[in-house]
Amino acid sequence: MKKLIITSILLALLATGTALMAQNNQSESLGLPGDNLNLYAVMKLFQESKTIEEFEKNLNDSNSNINNLDLNGDNQVDYIKVIDNVDGDVHNIVLQVAVSPKENQDVAVFTVQRFHNGQVQIQLTGDEQLYGKDYIIEPILDEANNGETPNPGYSGNTRTVNGQTVTNINTTPVQIADWPMVRFIFLPSYSVWHSPWYWGYYPSYWHTWRPYSWNYYYGYQYNWNHYYYGHYHQSTYHRYSGWNNFYYNGRRSYSPDIHHRIEMGYYKTTYSHPDQRKDGEATFAKAHPDQYRRSTVNSSTINTTTRRSTSTLTSTNHPSGNNTITTRRSTTPMTNKPVTNPSMEKSTITSRQSSNTVTKKSGVNPHSGQNAGTNHAHEQSKSTVATSSNHKSETKKKTETTARKDHKTKESENKESNHRNQ
Repeated sequence: MKKLIITSILLALLATGTALMAQNNQSESLGLPGDNLNLYAVMKLFQESKTIEEFEKNLNDSNSNINNLDLNGDNQVDYIKVIDNVDGDVHNIVLQVAVSPKENQDVAVFTVQRFHNGQVQIQLTGDEQLYGKDYIIEPILDEANNGETPNPGYSGNTRTVNGQTVTNINTTPVQIADWPMVRFIFLPSYSVWHSPWYWGYYPSYWHTWRPYSWNYYYGYQYNWNHYYYGHYHQSTYHRYSGWNNFYYNGRRSYSPDIHHRIEMGYYKTTYSHPDQRKDGEATFAKAHPDQYRRSTVNSSTINTTTRRSTSTLTSTNHPSGNNTITTRRSTTPMTNKPVTNPSMEKSTITSRQSSNTVTKKSGVNPHSGQNAGTNHAHEQSKSTVATSSNHKSETKKKTETTARKDHKTKESENKESNHRNQ
């Protein structure tokens, strides 16, 4: 019985953990055509734009690398037109593609609602045919200070998205009301924008291009994730009460042909080039070198620290002077293949000044070239001292021999003198 209870508890905890992970982590891809139009990037562009016309132009600019949609399968990126449908104090700004002379497909919709106190809320919803049901992007709101119902997607100052920890940059409805585009569409002089372009008729600045694979597109876009996920997140419900009646049931455009293509798996081919992700990364690095370094620092710092702390540097059999840079930069042990040098952890300068014995390789002193003159002089000095010592010894012996001879001569002379006197 106890085992059954413990098993049930473990299963419940596992299910809870899985649910939390599913809520906090988003899939790298949806497996739907919407993967080729990153709505986080679209929201960022909307926040930075001054007018809807400017927003539409930049959205379709190949240099922005935001639009990569090819819905009708002609191997050309589609032009996205922008249409504003106004419902009182709510702007339903629709992004739409003409997929044929007779059919249009809504891609996503901004709902921008202003309240009587001047505060504004905004959401960007991807069309369910391209993104799935209730795929909603919105700014991360400071729920504690705006008096609204807490958002279930909000989890504090940091959260985990796709395995990455990001810092939330909270905003408020008052701050959203100050966005340039939001101020523009609520001006009394604003003329409701309806893109004049349609199938086969596009602005002169528009030049289509071949769509990239999703892997290339993702390789470019994910470098902005520190910004995207720090400022925006996914919501699970519509804040605009007229979503169903005014927009979804009344004005939404969708293409049965796109639905058929999805069912046939036509759009799956875009995922078949994983090798092109590095090309997308290279394009981003070239266009935004500062952002590229910033976007990779969080994911690389831990790995780099680990590599530096656990790796062992290998030194080749060169004089220590050639290893100066490596030794100074490294704080990890170095291994010399033929001979282990116990003082290699110290810097080259320290080892040169140290009086520690240097281990020789096969009896050869690696510093012999530098110390040849000193060693030669030292040997000559030793030889000179030895010669001088020998010379003194020989002189001393000669002196002692001569003294003994003189002494014997004097003794002999004295004996002869005494003998004569007798």
